[in-house]
Amino acid sequence: MASTAAGKQRIPKVAKVKNKAPAEVQITAEQLLREAKERELELLPPPPQQKITDEEELNDYKLRKRKTFEDNIRKNRTVISNWIKYAQWEESLKEIQRARSIYERALDVDYRNVTLWLKYAEMEMKNRQVNHARNIWDRAITTLPRVNQFWYKYTYMEEMLGNVAGARQVFERWMEWQPEEQAWHSYINFELRYKEVERARTIYERFVIVHPDVKNWIKYARFEEKHSYFAHARKVYERAVEFFGEEHMNEHLFVAFAKFEENQKEFERVRVIYKYALDRIPKQEAQELFKNYTVFEKKFGDRRGIEDIIVSKRRFQYEEEVKANPHNYDAWFDYLRLVESDADPDTVRDVYERAIANVPPIQEKRHWKRYIYLWINYALYEELEAKDPERTRQVYQACVELIPHKKFTFAKMWLLYAQFEIRQKNLPFARRALGTSIGKCPKNKLFKGYIELELQLREFDRCRKLYEKFLEFTPENCTSWIKFAELETILGDTDRARAIYELAIGQPRLDMPEVLWKSYIDFEIEQEEYEKTRNLYRRLLQRTQHVKVWISFAQFELSAVKEESLLRCRQVYEEANKTMRNCEEKEERLMLLESWRNFEEEFGTDCNKERVDKLMPDKVKKRRKLKAEDGSDAGWEEYYDYIFPEDAANQPNLKLLAMAKLWKKQQQENEAEEMDPDKDIDESES
Repeated sequence: MASTAAGKQRIPKVAKVKNKAPAEVQITAEQLLREAKERELELLPPPPQQKITDEEELNDYKLRKRKTFEDNIRKNRTVISNWIKYAQWEESLKEIQRARSIYERALDVDYRNVTLWLKYAEMEMKNRQVNHARNIWDRAITTLPRVNQFWYKYTYMEEMLGNVAGARQVFERWMEWQPEEQAWHSYINFELRYKEVERARTIYERFVIVHPDVKNWIKYARFEEKHSYFAHARKVYERAVEFFGEEHMNEHLFVAFAKFEENQKEFERVRVIYKYALDRIPKQEAQELFKNYTVFEKKFGDRRGIEDIIVSKRRFQYEEEVKANPHNYDAWFDYLRLVESDADPDTVRDVYERAIANVPPIQEKRHWKRYIYLWINYALYEELEAKDPERTRQVYQACVELIPHKKFTFAKMWLLYAQFEIRQKNLPFARRALGTSIGKCPKNKLFKGYIELELQLREFDRCRKLYEKFLEFTPENCTSWIKFAELETILGDTDRARAIYELAIGQPRLDMPEVLWKSYIDFEIEQEEYEKTRNLYRRLLQRTQHVKVWISFAQFELSAVKEESLLRCRQVYEEANKTMRNCEEKEERLMLLESWRNFEEEFGTDCNKERVDKLMPDKVKKRRKLKAEDGSDAGWEEYYDYIFPEDAANQPNLKLLAMAKLWKKQQQENEAEEMDPDKDIDESES
């Protein structure tokens, strides 16, 4: 008999609505339902408690419950939770066969449901139905072999039952499916629990083939190291390095390998491993490797090893710089300086080849000035450091072929090439190089270098020919004319030298004619050809009336012939003064008079001195009006002017100036008397 007890039910009072006008804020039906749920306004009575006293009531209860479960299943067969609840209820009644039947029916509906298989197998294991459980696990892993949970549960059950061989068999079946890494680790740990190291090693061999990751190779090696199989561990690391090759190198593998060797006190092996890795792994991927190598060298290395690490780091930085901007030649210079200090010739050559491959994209000399020094340094390295003349010659030849000589050239490169050939005692090669340079791209520096070379070799006929070519190329170059004439003078051929000077001063356009004339005059003075020197001065004064020419002429006359030197010098000064009266540059005329006065003070009489002093001008401050660029007034400007007594036009001005000076002097005296009252008192007392 079933008794039911109904609790007291509180019925909420109906609120009376006084104001039936619509509220300002309207409430939705959804909000009303949510608030009702939150406040639990609809209280349901608790289900009645039922006590079963005999078998008939129990059967009746079972019938009702089964009918309820079957109805739920019939309504929606795909809801697996209904099946599981049904089976668990049957299991709670110890109706294992019925529960088994329900699970089987459920599996017919959805055999891919993992929870269903797990609950089914757990029921069998809970009721110690081992063979049934094995059967279910077999069916589960056959049906859904990619569900790792089935395999884990199955192997765990077999191990708990002490069936090691059965568990191993299950693991082997599982490994055929090449599962994830954790499954392999579970198998390995299973074997290690039973001290089956050899089996574990075999599993590792298969594992690193199926999952060839660096971390798995490292785990394999550490497994060997942990069990004191150091030779095996080293072999595993070596196989890993060989397996990944140079295309897929990983810094973590080499760090682990180096640390293993470090633990074995094999420091030379460690150093070799680090250097091998650093030479092959891209530098941006080797930060950890650098760090560990540095720590190792600080712990076990010498000073040389630490320096090698620093060099490697610097090399990495330079690699990054030149990779970011291949035309950053300053970075290439620093990089080359580094590798030259500590690297084998092949490495240095490789860096040089990479550097010179970055030709400036624009054919303008300013872009090539830094680049050309890469070639120069390369050639000097091959000659001085590598001691390889043939490669040096190839470098020079490649460089001069690369330069676009039609647009610009580098005389430095040609001269260095010629000097190198001379050092190799290949004079014809040097002459051929310089001759080619002059033929392709004549330049002052090339001519000068070639002439200097032939002078050192005392090949004066070749020097004459070169000077002739040089002057055909640049007839306005006064320095070349002077050097050519000096060469002839040194050789004692004064007539040729004089002819060269005559040709030079006869050129319509010269860059420094004053230097040329001075050199010609000095040449004639050295030859003590005073009359020719005077003629030269006269010819020069026909072209220019510059004050320095007159002063130089006067000084020449002073030093030429002692008997007539003073007279001739004074005549030159007088002539110059007469000539320069019409000169607008009064400062130059003043300079001439000052030079004349100095001459008279040293060599002249008092009469001559007074005469020159009378010719000296007065310095006067004047004002003049300034004009702006647009023609408007820009104010007044003060300046100093010189008034010469000889200028007849300026005599009235000089007279007026003298009167003004006298008046100013009187004014100053009067002001001084007014400002000195003591003097007046003294006079009155006296």
